Amino acid sequence: MKAKLKKIISPFFIVGASLLLLGLAVRIISASNTAFADFWQTKVASVPRAALAYITNIFPFSLAESVLLTAPCVIAVLIWRAVKKSSDSWTETIRYTLDLLTVAAVVYSTLLINFSAGYSTTPLGERLGLERRDVSAEELYDTAYELIQGVNGEIGQVGFIYGKGSVMPYSLRDMNKKLNAAYKKACAKYGFISKFTSNPKPVALSGPWTYTHISGVYTFFTGEANINVNFPDYTIPYTAAHEMAHQRGIAREDEANFVAFLVCLESDDPYIRYSGYANVFEYVASSLYGADKELYRSLYLSYVPDNYKNEMVSYNEFFEKYRENKVAEVSEKVNNGFLQAHGQPEGTRSYGLVVDLAVAYYRSVIKESPAS
Repeated sequence: MKAKLKKIISPFFIVGASLLLLGLAVRIISASNTAFADFWQTKVASVPRAALAYITNIFPFSLAESVLLTAPCVIAVLIWRAVKKSSDSWTETIRYTLDLLTVAAVVYSTLLINFSAGYSTTPLGERLGLERRDVSAEELYDTAYELIQGVNGEIGQVGFIYGKGSVMPYSLRDMNKKLNAAYKKACAKYGFISKFTSNPKPVALSGPWTYTHISGVYTFFTGEANINVNFPDYTIPYTAAHEMAHQRGIAREDEANFVAFLVCLESDDPYIRYSGYANVFEYVASSLYGADKELYRSLYLSYVPDNYKNEMVSYNEFFEKYRENKVAEVSEKVNNGFLQAHGQPEGTRSYGLVVDLAVAYYRSVIKESPAS
């Protein structure tokens, strides 16, 4: 019996099963122990996350995209080999099948070991000393005012196509250098952000990918920050900073959004700062519109510059062809299910919770309300 088990169970299976058990233990303990989650995500998991990022940085293209595009062919070959193995012996078939399942277990283990504890760490608001509580329409106005003042402070150094949106004045490679420099400053301020250099990668099929409404994704099994470069320029630095936040262990979507904002503000580059202010302003302004349309109208007419209005119009014109489609509906459900399964009951609505953090942040610095 033991000899038969040795033939069926390979060393690879034992390693994979061990990694899966470790990952499940990390997930379970983190969910009930915030101190452990903080320690694991910051001190332990940061090492394999950084290692994956460094290794995949070697490739100038998205390795994750390549894996997904070649997956149908790989699966077909694996099925063919499984059929071939079954003609040899059932022992070989079982061993082969277990090894295939082990591959899936190892991939899932990278999520559990490298990233899952981030959903149970001390909330970002607490780490930053911010008080998150119910937000009034007046506070939304105050925060939106501060953000649009930030936009106004940078917009004079931003180039626009006449009557259209802004133009990023450098390559993605240069953007990555600037974002890494900004992250270096942010890491010096916030010790919970892992320190390493990484390069967000453009997705080759960004055009078709836009139908999913996804502007970026962190692929935990390759350690890459992938960005959709089909979206308008002003979204790209902020999106890249968001995915880089995930690389550095910030798991919750609202917190990755807010870390991206803080990092953009640390940049020496006006376009990256503009991207940070503009993207978070959209979240806050949307909440303000839902809470009090008159306050929103007052803010829009009094403080929003024409170039930024054109930016918004151009974005809406761009997005119109992608707005309603079945792919987006499926993508939304999958993403929503993933987030809910990993400790974010709000699902995809958690992205918008950055508004609470932004309000708490500006509440701590605003001395006089412009609405008063």
